[in-house]
Amino acid sequence: MESASFSDDFRRYVALIWGWSWLLVLVTLLAGAAAYVVSKRSTPVYQASTTVLINEAPATRATDYSAIVASERQAQTYAQLMSKQPVLEGVIQRLELDSSVADLKEVLQVRPLRDTTLIELSVEDTDPVRAAAVANAIVLEFAEQLQEMQASRYAASKESLAAQLEDVDEQIQASNAALENLGESGGEPSERSRLEENLAQYRQTYAYLLQSFEQVRLAEAESTSTVIQAEPALPPTQPIRPRTLMNTLLAAVVGLFLALGVVFLREALDDTFRDPDDVTRELELPVLGLVARHELNGEKPVTMVEPRSLVSEAFRSLRTNIQFASVDEQIHTLLVTSPSPSDGKTLVAANLAVTIAHSGRDVILVDADLRRPRVHKLLDLPNHQGVSGFFVQDQIQLDGALQTTDTEHLQVVTSGDTPPNPSELLGSAKMTDILEALKRQADLVIIDSPPVMAVTDASVLAQRVDGVLLVLKPGETNTAAAKQTVQQLRRADANVLGVVLNEVDLQRSRYTYYYYRGYYQASKKYATAEAGEKTGEPND
Repeated sequence: MESASFSDDFRRYVALIWGWSWLLVLVTLLAGAAAYVVSKRSTPVYQASTTVLINEAPATRATDYSAIVASERQAQTYAQLMSKQPVLEGVIQRLELDSSVADLKEVLQVRPLRDTTLIELSVEDTDPVRAAAVANAIVLEFAEQLQEMQASRYAASKESLAAQLEDVDEQIQASNAALENLGESGGEPSERSRLEENLAQYRQTYAYLLQSFEQVRLAEAESTSTVIQAEPALPPTQPIRPRTLMNTLLAAVVGLFLALGVVFLREALDDTFRDPDDVTRELELPVLGLVARHELNGEKPVTMVEPRSLVSEAFRSLRTNIQFASVDEQIHTLLVTSPSPSDGKTLVAANLAVTIAHSGRDVILVDADLRRPRVHKLLDLPNHQGVSGFFVQDQIQLDGALQTTDTEHLQVVTSGDTPPNPSELLGSAKMTDILEALKRQADLVIIDSPPVMAVTDASVLAQRVDGVLLVLKPGETNTAAAKQTVQQLRRADANVLGVVLNEVDLQRSRYTYYYYRGYYQASKKYATAEAGEKTGEPND
C-alpha cells in the first residue's frame, strides 16, 4: 500500500510539473535573459591587490605562543588602521581623488592573512590603473603615518636631551673662550684651575647626555615596527564583475527553483476542488454533471442560444443523470444551490430548466433568491410579481405570477419585491403551500436559492423539496466550505442528489485534461442518444 501511495504521489507531482512546464521554462528563460542583459549593460569593475608585510620591532620578537598571538593581533590592528579616516584622507590628497572617505571605504577591503604577519589589501574601481594606484598609495600613506605615530612616543625625550646638550655645549664653548682670554692676559693660576675644572665637568655632563640621547634613539629603533610592501599592486587586465556566464546560469537556476516553489506552494495551499475525484472523495457525493467554461451570449442561457454546443450537451447529460439519480422516488421539486455566490448556481438552474423543457416536460423555474435575484435578468423578464407576492395572498393565485418564455414547456416565477425577512418567509408553512400549488402546474419545479454559506434560506427550503443539486466551481470553491455546506444540508434532512462542476477550465489543468475529455465524450453520447429518442432534438 505504501509503495502504491508513493507511486501515485510521484505520478501526481510529475503530472503537476508537466502541467506547469510552460511556466517553469518561461520563468527560467526570463530570469536567465534578464541576468544576461543586466550583466552586459553593467560597468565592469576591476580589483587591484597588494600584500603588506609587518616588520616587527626587534624588541617584540619572540618565539613563544603569546608573542605569536600578539603578532596576529598587531596584524589585525594594522589592517583596521589602514581603512580609517586619517589614512584615506591622506590618500585622497596624495592622488587628488574626486572621492570621499565613505566612497573609498566602500571599495576597499583589508584582511590579515591567517597565521601570518601579512595583510592583503584590495581596491575596486572601474579604472584598473586608478585601482592599482589607490592600493599602493594606501600602503605608502599608512607606512608614513605609522612612522610618525611611533616616533611621537620618543619625541619629548629626544627634544629634552637635545636641548640639554645644546646648553652644555654652550657652557663648554664659553669655558674654552675664558681659558683662551686668561692665557693671553696672564691671569691668576687659581682662576685658570677653576675654569679648567668647570670645563672638565661640562665635558663629562655632555658625554653623559649624549650617551642618554643615543640610548633613546636605540630604544626607538628597537621598539618601532614598520610595514613593507611585499607585492605591489598592478593594474588588473580582467574585471571581477560582472561575471556574465555565471550570473546567467545562476539566475536561470534560481528562477527555475522559484517557479517550482511557487507551483508546489500553490498546490499545497490550493484548498479547492480540481476534478470529480476530489468531489467524490471529500464530499461522498456523485458528480452528475460537468460544464466547461464558456462565454455568455447576451447573458441568456447557452442552451437557449446555442442548443447544439458542447456545453448544451453537458446539460442534457446532467438532465439524464438527475433522472437516474431519482429512480426510486420521482423528483417533482429540485433545489439548486451552492456554497458561495460565485459558483454559478443561477446559470446552472436556468440552463437545466431549458434543457428539461426541451425534452417535453413542463418545467417551472422559481427564483427563490429573495435577496439578490437574477433569474428575471437572465431571461429578460419583468419582476413586478413573483414569489414574495404569494405570501400576502389568502389563497395562492398563480395567475399573473407564472410567466412564459421563448422556450416551450418552460414557465418562470420571478422573485418579486424584496421582503425584509426572506428566511422567515421561505421557512413558513405558506411556502409549502406555494410549492404544492406549483407542483400541480408542472412536471418539475426547479428552485434557484441563495448560497448555503451566506444565509439560511437554502437550508430551510431544502427540507421542502424532493432533491437538492449542489453547484461547485473547480479551482474556486473552497473544500472546507463545500463540506460545511453538505453537512448543513444533511442536518436539514435534505436529499442531496449530487454535484455539478461548473465553469471547468479544461486548458488550465492539463494533467486532468484527458480525464475531462473522456468524461465529456461519454456523457455526450449517452445524453444525446437519450434526448434524441424522446424529442427528436438535433445532435452534434
